Amino acid sequence: MTEKTRAAHRQPLLSPPEWLIRGVRPQPAPIRWAAVVRASVAMAAPIAAGLAAGRPAYGALVSMGALLGVISDTADAYRMRVLNIAVPQCFGAIGIMLGTLVHGSGWPAVAVLTLVALISGMISTIGAVASVSGLLLLVDTVIGAGLPMPDPWWKAPLLLSLGGLLVLALTLLGWPLRARAPERAAVAGTYRALAELLAAAGTPAYDGRRQDVTAALNTAYDLILTRRARDHGRSGPLVRLLAQLNVVIPLVEAAAAAHLHGRAARRPEIAAAVRDLADVIASGRAGATPDLVLPEPEGPADRAVNAALRHASAVVHHPDPDTSADRTAANAGDRLGRPAPLGVRARRAVRNVLLTAASWRYGLRIALCIGLAQLLTSVVAVNRSYWVALTVTFVLKPDFGSVFSRAVLRALGTTAGLLTAMLVLGLVPRGWWDVPATLVLGALIPAFSAKGYAFQTAAITPVILLISDQLNHLGFQLILPRLVDSLIGCGIALVAGYLLWPESWHARIGDRLADAVADTARYVECAFGGDGRGGDQSDRIRLRRRLYRDLSAVRSEFQRALTEPPPTGARAAAWWPVVVAVERIVDATTAARVRADHGAGPPDPAEVADVARQLNELAEGLRSSATLVAVRTALAGDDRGVLAPLRQEVIAARGITSQQ
Repeated sequence: MTEKTRAAHRQPLLSPPEWLIRGVRPQPAPIRWAAVVRASVAMAAPIAAGLAAGRPAYGALVSMGALLGVISDTADAYRMRVLNIAVPQCFGAIGIMLGTLVHGSGWPAVAVLTLVALISGMISTIGAVASVSGLLLLVDTVIGAGLPMPDPWWKAPLLLSLGGLLVLALTLLGWPLRARAPERAAVAGTYRALAELLAAAGTPAYDGRRQDVTAALNTAYDLILTRRARDHGRSGPLVRLLAQLNVVIPLVEAAAAAHLHGRAARRPEIAAAVRDLADVIASGRAGATPDLVLPEPEGPADRAVNAALRHASAVVHHPDPDTSADRTAANAGDRLGRPAPLGVRARRAVRNVLLTAASWRYGLRIALCIGLAQLLTSVVAVNRSYWVALTVTFVLKPDFGSVFSRAVLRALGTTAGLLTAMLVLGLVPRGWWDVPATLVLGALIPAFSAKGYAFQTAAITPVILLISDQLNHLGFQLILPRLVDSLIGCGIALVAGYLLWPESWHARIGDRLADAVADTARYVECAFGGDGRGGDQSDRIRLRRRLYRDLSAVRSEFQRALTEPPPTGARAAAWWPVVVAVERIVDATTAARVRADHGAGPPDPAEVADVARQLNELAEGLRSSATLVAVRTALAGDDRGVLAPLRQEVIAARGITSQQ
């Protein structure tokens, strides 16, 4: 027995499980001070205005709309923030209107909330903005059905929308001065992540740095290509930023070769040169291309790094966004995944919502839970029962994380938040003292939200209670009922939204991993198909980018699964090495292609076909079994050939399955 195993056996029996510790551990995220100030002002100012006008309930509704706007403000680029805040607010206005119309109606309220929950769940599967829109649609419907709203019916939607518009207006104050700063920062951040990747080449830290580069590329492309789709490519500075981002791709590919085969490419001068490029992009300056002094290459991998770095330097420093090099890079960006026109994307979204099993499954899942919550509170006398359905709504968001862990963390965060609310409602007199209290509590929401779900819940809970007290005037009596309601809501989400839906872990994650393995086989064929020289370069680049994005999503799914208790968490831990192995196969394929492009001999087509066949067999095995099964692998080829490292990675991947 190893020392590590003996230490595990000596662990106290009453110590919390690892999945719970992982959920309550604060995440190392920086505090966005501008967001802190914005949230504080946006939520406190309406309370003050309502008190000054003698309409505290109106001020409370505007403040609640501001709270929902703060929750929605998750983007960096200003144009995306307009969408992230404005679109969900429109859905929220519809929700509060529907909730107000069925307030106190009993069974009709149950039917309407269940139907809204179905629609909310289905549209949440479209994307990030749609997910928040679906969330606010259901949240505001629940609030409207549970809290008394001012007459006539249109006042509550108007007041909540004013709160969201206030957050949006405060958010856009810096747009004239920092119009392209988020996009420029994203591209510069990609270069800095790439510099760390090159500095880690040949070391165990490389895999972690490559994941950082993938995340940075995803963020930057999402920002720039989405905006360019609206600008139709006419913005010169935006085209230049896209060109600077596109020339990162050859450097990322060369980094994979440097990690496996490079020598001179691992010297610190390489990473330092990339950091200098990041500084140039961040400052927005341009000028003559400097003469780079790079280490003398010692092989194909080093030559690839030097060539990619010199090309990137030329594009970054070039002052004219309309040069042929920039236009070529911009067109390459289109081939890498420029978003389709809005009408096409809308049709795809409608088709996916109406015709995919995942959309209906999630919609029915949340509808069942909301229906049960409303049914329970209609039959059993629960004071201000809207909090039960509200808890179910916030917990049952699988795209936000594990349902099980969110239910547990929601209970812990609500308890902590209620303790804060107890102090505020018990010690702070109602009236004008609510303004400084909201000023302080509102500032905690963006500061705590980045630390984890339990911390976000602990920050939001006292604010919601303080605002809702302006509407129902229950004061300190809110505390205990809210705790009971939260626990009931968590219980409904756990039973009806988690235990009664035996979606196997394999169906949720194993199939996605199998798809990634099959795409990896196609990537190998695209890189070396035919005579070993590969197909179209843009097709290969696009396929590799999609692979890394899909693997990043699979990794996120695994990390969510690891926060769940056994057996799901245990299965995720057992399959985790396969995810890492597939990522290494993609890296090895990229490195082999780069070496072949810079002097190494092309592989035998039969060897390429053998590797692709083994990967397709692995994908089929992952789809057909919920457990990892033993396989036999035999890959012949030249041990000194360009595909030798790739064959070893494939053998290792199939060997992992035989060890479980």
